[in-house]
Amino acid sequence: MANIKNEIIRVIPLGGVGEIGKAMYVVEIDDELFIVDAGLMFPEGEMLGIDIVIPDVTYIEENKDRVKGIFLTHGHEDAIGSIAYLLQKVQAPVYGSKLTLALAKEHLKDMPAPAGVKFFEVTNKSRMNFKRTHVTFFHTTHSIPDSLGIVFHTSEGAIVHTGEFKFDQAAKGKYRPDIAKMASLGEEGVFILMSDSNEAERPGYTTSEVVIEEQLSTTFYGAEGRILVALYASNFIRIQQVFDKALETGKKVAVVGKSLESYFEVGKRLGYLQIDEDMVISVKDIGKYSDDQIVIIVTGNQGEPLDALEKIVRKFHKDIKIKDTDTVLITFTPSPGMEVSMFKMANELAKAGANVLTSSRNVHVSGHGSQEDLKLMLNLMQPKYFIPIQGEYKMLIAHSKLAQHVGLQKSQIFIADKGDIVEYKNNKMRMSGRVQAGNILIDGIGVGDVGNIVLRDRKLLSQDGIFTVVVTLSRRQKKIAAGPEIVSRGFVYVRESEELLEDARNLVRKIVEKYVNKDTFEWTNIKQEIRDTLSSYLFQQTKRRPMIIPIIMEY
Repeated sequence: MANIKNEIIRVIPLGGVGEIGKAMYVVEIDDELFIVDAGLMFPEGEMLGIDIVIPDVTYIEENKDRVKGIFLTHGHEDAIGSIAYLLQKVQAPVYGSKLTLALAKEHLKDMPAPAGVKFFEVTNKSRMNFKRTHVTFFHTTHSIPDSLGIVFHTSEGAIVHTGEFKFDQAAKGKYRPDIAKMASLGEEGVFILMSDSNEAERPGYTTSEVVIEEQLSTTFYGAEGRILVALYASNFIRIQQVFDKALETGKKVAVVGKSLESYFEVGKRLGYLQIDEDMVISVKDIGKYSDDQIVIIVTGNQGEPLDALEKIVRKFHKDIKIKDTDTVLITFTPSPGMEVSMFKMANELAKAGANVLTSSRNVHVSGHGSQEDLKLMLNLMQPKYFIPIQGEYKMLIAHSKLAQHVGLQKSQIFIADKGDIVEYKNNKMRMSGRVQAGNILIDGIGVGDVGNIVLRDRKLLSQDGIFTVVVTLSRRQKKIAAGPEIVSRGFVYVRESEELLEDARNLVRKIVEKYVNKDTFEWTNIKQEIRDTLSSYLFQQTKRRPMIIPIIMEY
């Protein structure tokens, strides 16, 4: 690398900025293109019926011949959740730690990677050589072991992607960070630092995981009945802590949720979870033990714990019903836009009689660095340029201000939106344009077939319901053969609105008769006039705007 002069360097976020989750970053070094992370995001409140959200990879697909590798920082869904979709578009080798690759392959079971895709296990000692760069790695502390920072070495210095991190002085084993290696990178010269911003607005240092252990001890020794722990499926450190305290207090543990069960098995098989097999029971066997012997770890099928809690509290879960002696630990931070839903859920759990413990009582400790952690990373790396990543826009702004507090100038900081190109060329760093970027919505097996229009229709249906009008015409006789029949769902209670519906039928009948008496007419004109007339009339009478669907048949 010493003899290679890199001419053009670009950093392009395709996800993970201006939002929580959905991490995906493109690093271009001359003609070589590298991808860091391929994450997903859980849907926001307005995304009705959507399962998950992934990045738009159009730019990557257009440049797939230049892609040299996909690098995964850690095994959470926000970093690996869209790997299966990405590999359908571009075939490139995938690099990650042992646990991260194992969890990524779990995502490939339903949508296998194309034949020929290679997976390369890396550690903090690995070095991967490419034509225009070489790549190294360093360990970070996060809520899942084997988390890595990724370093692209260029003639201008290192491009460092921190991954998601915090500094925990009590971190042990595979959670311990490579602080010495981070400092060494800073001494050698960091050209661009891309750093996690999730907790950039939170003062101080992120609370140590030791606090969680103390809280869990208090809860496990003090609970009179069952303990339900809601968490993200890939929060390995929390899963291990729950099992440790269950072993200490002589309790049995049931693991509930498709993704949680899958991740749990991977963690056990690879030795990242130290579990006494005698402690693990099926959820169907919890009735065989007294309530004070039972711990239940729950999450939803996509790894989102809110789904699991909703099923339980609404009595839809076939195996778990809330008891008034239960203690429920909510140990996760809800996705953006889902905060209200979580607090409603906590309220419903409390109404059912459960003792609910949330983050306000030290049950949750973030896996991300707070302001002092972020300053420490900045001081260790001493970057020439800084790009805050992985956070909502206000978090990126807060992180940029922290960078200025430790000595960087505004001209050295670039706050990029999805699709923005941060480019270094001719010894100058600047924003140089945009590429296509945005959200791809996944609904069932449909990828990207749900857009703004479909979401608008779903929102309309959820708010004011549907109003369907069916008319059968005899074109030869130029008259209505049957109908108009009206079917209403979610709009008005039919039995109490007979007059309203009869008036609507009369309006439709007049419109149809006006057209059929003409020599020629267009179906679209009849339908549009029915929509416009009914929409105006129904809003005037009810102040509601249902979706109006005219159906006209002919014989």
